[in-house]
Amino acid sequence: MASRDSVESPQHGYRGAATPPPTLQKPRGLTVAISREAGSRGGTLAATLGRALGWPVYTQEMLDFLAHDEAARNELLADLPDAAQVWAAAQFLELVRMRGLSTTSDTAAVARLIYVLGARGDTVLVGRGAGFLLPIATTIHVRIIAPPNDRVAYLSQWLRLTSEEAEAEVKSRDRRRAEFLSTLSDLNAGDPAGYDLVVNSARLGLEACVDLIAVAVRSKQLPDES
Repeated sequence: MASRDSVESPQHGYRGAATPPPTLQKPRGLTVAISREAGSRGGTLAATLGRALGWPVYTQEMLDFLAHDEAARNELLADLPDAAQVWAAAQFLELVRMRGLSTTSDTAAVARLIYVLGARGDTVLVGRGAGFLLPIATTIHVRIIAPPNDRVAYLSQWLRLTSEEAEAEVKSRDRRRAEFLSTLSDLNAGDPAGYDLVVNSARLGLEACVDLIAVAVRSKQLPDES
């Protein structure tokens, strides 16, 4: 029988200290986050930009749907490196702590998805405060604007509304978006200093706006890891 002072060898051999989980200081690639005034054709512009860059585009409606579709979320995570998943989870938990969000709320679900998509990179995200959540260094944050009359006219034609109805819809959408953003950030969507680029879709046209954003994507380099 071994004495109390003797040292017994581990039954299964010593494997050393546990390897810490991989870390990621930032997303793997750039993300274009589109913020837009209602009726400024931000969705159409994002779709055109996605085709030009060869990147997937996630609209506000898609983000809201995917945030509550467990199978779809698991598919997005399937090929995401462990380090990227750890980064996304850490950013989400910090947001929950800072903003006092319930982890089961709809807002939290969308934010969690945005961090996952941001960790993947090479993606265009439309709305839902993505540009205010993701790191400045790896995000091209773009604000799409247009004169009020143009925005009303566009929604009137698109949704087949009267001018009065379209004007009310523009105000309602802008208000809802501002309210959603207020749960995630104290920043003001109308402050141009919060963006890499502010473009007027009515004055420049979609093609010129897409070209300008593409230039910004090519110009913004990820910081060196070394």
